[in-house]
Amino acid sequence: MHPPLPAAAAMDFSQNSLFGYMEDLQELTIIERPVRRSLKTPEEIERLTVDEDLSDIDRAVYLLSAGQDIQGTSVIANLPCLMRQNPAETLRRVLPKVREVLRVAGVEMQLTAAVSFLTILQEESVSIHAYAHSFLQIILLHLEHRDAAVSNAWLETLLSVVEALPKETLRHEILNPLVSKAQLSQTVQSRLVSCKILGKLTNKFDVHTIKREIIPLVKSLCQDVEYEVRSCMCRQLENIAQGVGTELTKSVVLPELVELSRDEGSSVRLAAFETLVNLLDIFDTDDRSQTILPLVKSFCEKSFKADESILISLSFHLGKLCHGLYGIFTPDQHLRFLEFYKKLSTLGLPQENGHSENQVPPQLLEQEKKYTSVRKNCAYNLPAMIVFVDPKNFHMELYSTFFCLCHDPEVPVRYTIAICFYEVSKLLNSGVYLIHKELITLLEDESLEVLDALIVHLPEILELMSGVGESSGQENKLSALPEFIPALTAAEQRAAASLKWRTHEKLLDTYACLPHIISSDQIYYRFLQRMFTIMMTNNVLPVQKAASRTLCIFLRYNRKQEQRHEIIQKLIEQLGQGKSYWNRLRFLDTCEFIIEIFSKSFFCKYFFLPTIELTHDPVANVRMKLCSLLPKVKATLKIPADKHLLQQLEMCVRKLLCQEKDKDVLAIVKRTVLELDRMEMSMDAFQKKFYEKDLLDQEKEREELLLLEMEQIEKEKQQNDGRSMSEKIFEKKRRDTKTSTNLPKNIPVSVPGPSSANPATSKEIKKSKLIRSQSFNNQAFHTKYGTLDKCTSKSSTAGYAGPVSGITKTSILSLTDDSFRPTRNASSLPAAFSPSTPLPSTSRGASHVADAKSSGSKDQQRKAPLKSRKSNP
Repeated sequence: MHPPLPAAAAMDFSQNSLFGYMEDLQELTIIERPVRRSLKTPEEIERLTVDEDLSDIDRAVYLLSAGQDIQGTSVIANLPCLMRQNPAETLRRVLPKVREVLRVAGVEMQLTAAVSFLTILQEESVSIHAYAHSFLQIILLHLEHRDAAVSNAWLETLLSVVEALPKETLRHEILNPLVSKAQLSQTVQSRLVSCKILGKLTNKFDVHTIKREIIPLVKSLCQDVEYEVRSCMCRQLENIAQGVGTELTKSVVLPELVELSRDEGSSVRLAAFETLVNLLDIFDTDDRSQTILPLVKSFCEKSFKADESILISLSFHLGKLCHGLYGIFTPDQHLRFLEFYKKLSTLGLPQENGHSENQVPPQLLEQEKKYTSVRKNCAYNLPAMIVFVDPKNFHMELYSTFFCLCHDPEVPVRYTIAICFYEVSKLLNSGVYLIHKELITLLEDESLEVLDALIVHLPEILELMSGVGESSGQENKLSALPEFIPALTAAEQRAAASLKWRTHEKLLDTYACLPHIISSDQIYYRFLQRMFTIMMTNNVLPVQKAASRTLCIFLRYNRKQEQRHEIIQKLIEQLGQGKSYWNRLRFLDTCEFIIEIFSKSFFCKYFFLPTIELTHDPVANVRMKLCSLLPKVKATLKIPADKHLLQQLEMCVRKLLCQEKDKDVLAIVKRTVLELDRMEMSMDAFQKKFYEKDLLDQEKEREELLLLEMEQIEKEKQQNDGRSMSEKIFEKKRRDTKTSTNLPKNIPVSVPGPSSANPATSKEIKKSKLIRSQSFNNQAFHTKYGTLDKCTSKSSTAGYAGPVSGITKTSILSLTDDSFRPTRNASSLPAAFSPSTPLPSTSRGASHVADAKSSGSKDQQRKAPLKSRKSNP
């Protein structure tokens, strides 16, 4: 940086410095001159002025007759509107002027006219006969415009018109003139247009007309002297084959394709190959084995010696080709095509002794891009090739190829394989554990584009990964899933550090599937604190809301009462009572999600009072947001059980009406009061009008209570397991002692554990509860986490319960598989949400290991300090 000038120098108005200022002013004057020149003179303004009293039709006629080009373009763009308002006058007075103007119009006006004519056709402003009489000749007149863009625009309009025109009009207005337009004496552009029109006309006529009038034109254009025409006609043979039927396709279309596949022009051969692949379903087994297969084999063998663009097309269609010819391959041919695919999937990759990326000559860069496109197409076709080799043979035949595609140096290849990963996982089914390392690789990819493609189906992929143990691979499941957790956390941190907040938001939404895949302990220690941090520190509102919603789902399926109480306490203290008004706004967002996900009783028990306390918030934005939430808050109440909460809500609203000074908040309060007055309260007993919502809420409440019951059963199971283990150890020591000291058999031995005097009935009860807990754990969870989004749009109280019609008293939503839950001591909080149980407010010990060592009465355990990770608001 330059040192600051002294004051005297800064204020120097000597003659020398004034000359410098004059030069700067002159430069500014030069800059302003073009602006002044662009201003319209009074004469120009007068020419652009139109009488305001003119009607729309009169103004359009005047501007097309005496206006400038930009005014005429505006009139043509407004032509569909004129047709809707007054079609008769538009056709009689405006359209003839449009025809005259288009004869000498520029490119912009021509393109505008093509779009307007197509819009009029699609809106059906006039009958198809009137449209053909008024507009068709104008369209045909400009098909051969010298500008390619204009010609293509009019051609697209004509092809759309062909779909709607009757047969007689097509024959007289299009097919008959097409005979002369397709002759060699016409221009190349005219013959190209004829090819595309023929492809559309085939579906409009009967077989006799096609044989007599269309097929000769098709054969003539397939033998055209220009390779562009032959290529264009070859690509239209697919439409023609679908129009003429199987018999004519075998006798007419297939011979033409065979001849064009041997054409001297590479683009013609490529068009023939792609058309053959697209028509494989039409040909029978004999045609495929005797005619098409030899052509495909020859095309593949010559592809490496030809242009790379042929390799790109071949790699793109290879999966469809192998699927279409699957039944006629010999084992040797099957292996040859598989090896060809493997070769394409590594095409262009640097070998061990090859050149590095920095040593690539400039002339080879374009070739490298084409090779990248080939490998990208191979990644796209990987699911089809897995079907080709049978998923059972994936590990032996295609795993190495899959590994190379996942580790490809080019982002487009890895992006494509990430898109296909879910399809690959579904195909592998029980063998999906073979690719869990590649999933981790893609999750840790440095490119966020790859991550963005992967997270679209990440919940389904993780569910497949976690469900391997159902049939054969429980050990593989145990070894695979813990490795995903560091990869998921690292992916979230990379997304958070980037500017692509939409990817970050989608990833956080995806985390909502984790309770169905990993244990609540793993979520608690690896993900929950991160959700709190994002809610309190991230600057992007959609990201904060995504983190808030995911945290609520974590809380919904958490199976430790101690952990649930800690989460609730942190939400209330750090957000609802936070110093930053931004955190208090996020608390209200969280409350809205809790209303949607949890039962009404849960919200009323823990969040109702902290929510309405914000009516006294000093920040107007917080009060304003609360007012918009109050109708949903009132909907959580049930009369008469929650009558005292209703009274407190009414008192807070009354205070807002009386004491609110902010006019914007007061206006919202008044609207909210009217809405609250119109609301009908839900009763404790089921009501017909609220039956579905009440049933859904009852199901959610029952699931929440069942979670608590399962927690208690798991504690008892852990205690019983610990006692049985101690019995085994003691018995082993007793046997060792007995053999070493030869103690008498009649010496009594005291074994710690459950007394033998316990009633048999209590054992049966505990056994039945344990079986119920295990079946609840192991039941497959079919309701995706995305169900919440669907239910939310239907009702403010919708949640995970699914369709109401499928709910019965015995239906149980399965929850998290606890295969990975770490074993902990049974000492914990009580297993029921008791209203008298206060939320923990003190700090918890430094480590959860201390809980396993703690012992004492239930009261001491209830008062045990909880770990509180407070962050600055």
